[in-house]
Amino acid sequence: MSAPSRPLHLSGTVVVDESTVLPEIWVEAGRIHTSPPPGAEASDEVRGVVVPGLVDVHAHIGLGAGGAVDEATAEAQALADRDSGVLLVRDAGSPADTRWVDDRGDLPRLLRAGRHIARPKRYIRNFARELDDVALLPEAVAEEARRGDGWVKLVGDWIDRSLGADADLTPLWPRDVLTDAVAAAHENDARVTVHTFATETVEDCLAAGVDCLEHGTGMTTDHMTELAARGVPVTVTARQTAQFGDFADQAGAKYPVYAARMRAMHARRREFWGEVVAAGLPLLMGSDAGGTLDHGTLPDELVACAELGIPHERVLAAATWEARRYLGVPGIEDGASADLVVYADDPRTDVGVTRRPTAIVLRGTRIR
Repeated sequence: MSAPSRPLHLSGTVVVDESTVLPEIWVEAGRIHTSPPPGAEASDEVRGVVVPGLVDVHAHIGLGAGGAVDEATAEAQALADRDSGVLLVRDAGSPADTRWVDDRGDLPRLLRAGRHIARPKRYIRNFARELDDVALLPEAVAEEARRGDGWVKLVGDWIDRSLGADADLTPLWPRDVLTDAVAAAHENDARVTVHTFATETVEDCLAAGVDCLEHGTGMTTDHMTELAARGVPVTVTARQTAQFGDFADQAGAKYPVYAARMRAMHARRREFWGEVVAAGLPLLMGSDAGGTLDHGTLPDELVACAELGIPHERVLAAATWEARRYLGVPGIEDGASADLVVYADDPRTDVGVTRRPTAIVLRGTRIR
């Protein structure tokens, strides 16, 4: 990937956010200009519908099905994300040290959350930092906060197989410990996001003051109203939760309580996300890539979210300007890094368009 010798002129429909659309912008020396910079008359022309680079807030660069992967595999994951139009990733937990990504101008910007924190036998093997003693959670959170880029990822609930036939999703952390852990993160200038499928865990997350929920499938309408009032977002992960029926089948007769819960959530998921939209809950978009799902698939996730009934423009906003606003990373504005994706058609009316970028600009360099 080589730097362009001339500025870029992007014209057509430049979607800044929900209320601002520009006819054109320029890119020079890696930065966005909303008025022509010197030498603009010699710009390379790019025309189409321009949006801020896509944001995947739930991906795991450095994680594979068996745990940490080598640097070459992690690089391939990051390149797949980039080539799909994802130019900013909030890591949602990885056992690999991916700080080297920061030195690569050809890879997406990465905001790391350190390693997932869970308990033994209460999450996927080799994925998480596992604590034998729940009382160690605040200290572990503080350590991961110092290792990351302003985020810590906790596993909030998982099946407890020690209960035998009564096994079900149960919270991993006592509420008071979770509350202290969130405070420890905040004291270290980090926010906390929590993997949760279960209703009971959402109650604890609200009490503890967590900053974000991943999946959030156990939310009641009261939870949605309260989270919306607080401005706490949920990451949808539609393709992951589409597998709940399969999870129930795998549990089979051995874990009937868990299987029944997962089937019930799967059966009403379209109705559920309609309730989320009606409540005005902030949304974020995440592919959950790494582990079992492929990188480079955020556009497929956006389509799956729209198929659940979430309006197309809301899906796009959650994957672009709203996510950047929430993460504190500029989108399309004067002087911002030129991280842009261009499409032939308007993804605000059909997010399926995001599967077909006509141009991708990362840090001012056109890579496609």
